[in-house]
Amino acid sequence: KRVLGEEHPSTLTSMANLALTFKGQGRNEEAVKLMSESVRLTTLILGADHPFTLSLIGELDSWKLENLDIN
Repeated sequence: KRVLGEEHPSTLTSMANLALTFKGQGRNEEAVKLMSESVRLTTLILGADHPFTLSLIGELDSWKLENLDIN
């Protein structure tokens, strides 16, 4: 974020990847929080119908089905 800015596509991808890493480490609260922020930003920047946005929404929804949505 600091180097490229919050709206840069590489930043959005890195945020989503970090959320996936957190989930893999069992850091579910951090994962859900970061993925939710990734979905919010990606929706604003790329649009709700963009394939990347839809993939992040699908990932977050699957976590909710796995009961990882702790908030």
